[in-house]
Amino acid sequence: MTESQSNIVRDNDGFTLSAALHVDVIADLVCPFCFIGKRRLDEALEAVQGPNDVSWYPFQLNPEIPAKGQSFDEYLQRRFGGSKNIEPVLQYLAAEGKDVDIDFRFDLLRHVPNTVQLHQLLQLADMRGLDQSALAEALLSAFFEGGRNIGDRDELVDIVAAHGLSAEDVAEAAESDQLRQVVLSREAQARSGGLVGVPGYLMNRRLLVVGAQSTDVMINAFDQAMFGAGTDALLSPALH
Repeated sequence: MTESQSNIVRDNDGFTLSAALHVDVIADLVCPFCFIGKRRLDEALEAVQGPNDVSWYPFQLNPEIPAKGQSFDEYLQRRFGGSKNIEPVLQYLAAEGKDVDIDFRFDLLRHVPNTVQLHQLLQLADMRGLDQSALAEALLSAFFEGGRNIGDRDELVDIVAAHGLSAEDVAEAAESDQLRQVVLSREAQARSGGLVGVPGYLMNRRLLVVGAQSTDVMINAFDQAMFGAGTDALLSPALH
């Protein structure tokens, strides 16, 4: 295990060594592969039906995006050279999404936020003992299936209300320098360990899986993480 991966483990105060499976999900909330990967992780966890604990670790795919975000068209132009260059990828994602009941609506997307404050909100949810995965699901779905601007404070308040967070909580998360430092520190740990793309899944301190792997691959990784020989090997290269 690399020092950075060890830091991730030590940084997770809720982890206890037991027969349960623990997964640190390293992801961004505007990453379509992360949405697909989350659904496949959920399927895998449901299939094994054992005790498990899932935490979310921050990673910004596009930290250079302005704090106020940018238009989806401008994002595509700067990152990919325009929508025509990425059209085959969007078609691929739409097909992959259907397999896990995701209805990607890229046609509805108008705005891409800088996600650091969203990660701060996830960290606050964890501090409050709330379900990070359910909150992440709501944010991913709102963005990719609803085309909602999850960087807008009013939109965000509406989305997270069903997950135990108030308008005051959203404001606290966005304005907290302490939470920002936590997010940036944890992201730096992941990057310094060699992770350049997401999703990534650190399982039981011993196995790092990179990419939106199939449900079967995830189940096999669970077995290896819990009962196999310890390893830091990546099961596949990062997808992006």
